[in-house]
Amino acid sequence: MSAQPDVFADLVSEGDAFDALIADLDDAGWRTETPAVGWTVAHQVAHLSAVFRLAGLSASDPDTFSRFLSSMSGSFESNVAAAMAPYLAAPPPALFAKWQEERSTAEKALAAHAPTDIVPWLVRPMPAAILAGAGMMELFGHGQDVADALGVERRHTDRIRHLCEFAARTWDFGYLAREEEVPDVEFGYTLTAPSGATWTFGPPDADQRISGPAVDFCLLVTRRRHRDDLRLSAVGPDAEHWLDIAQAYRGPAGSGRQPGQFAAATR
Repeated sequence: MSAQPDVFADLVSEGDAFDALIADLDDAGWRTETPAVGWTVAHQVAHLSAVFRLAGLSASDPDTFSRFLSSMSGSFESNVAAAMAPYLAAPPPALFAKWQEERSTAEKALAAHAPTDIVPWLVRPMPAAILAGAGMMELFGHGQDVADALGVERRHTDRIRHLCEFAARTWDFGYLAREEEVPDVEFGYTLTAPSGATWTFGPPDADQRISGPAVDFCLLVTRRRHRDDLRLSAVGPDAEHWLDIAQAYRGPAGSGRQPGQFAAATR
């Protein structure tokens, strides 16, 4: 396998690409409803701000991060709402500035680590490079919501490899979110990068495989497109079922997107 790109630098670049979507929005633009029911563009930015604040805290002050985790309630929805509330209370210019601050803090704190340094996180501790990959996942998913709301077509780069690797690493999240038994199987993945390169993950001789465009794979695992609108294929019954439940984040799966909702835009 070729040398891995710098996930910390790529996280900064993806943050810059997200900022280009929102930097020039007026107040009406910030109030635009996104495909996530009940969430405006402002909600999307508030959520990212809260997540990156936690990532920055995890990477820079793990003891405080652990104390914060212990103070959280047992309700996922309540925790999300509480984390977003201070950001949503701010007018758009202040929210944008706060988002800039949170992402910069997280980017610097993560980059101060060696990629293999273990840092705490919400589900389980992970290497700093993998947490940066989780940040890439958040930017991809919420960035897609914003782009869909604003009618903007995104142009992806091979930086999404980090998200693909993260999704392959967290392949069991879809089962766990639905309280399904995780099968004793390893999937192989063959994905076509935006550049046209071929990426492979998992055992090369795996009997059950997922294949297709890497962008479609990212849209699937962030649940921003229904599998029927994506050019992904599966070999094997477990792999076929996985395409129905795949998600690269813990917590409730949510309703996802409906078949045909974005078919034209996706293709």
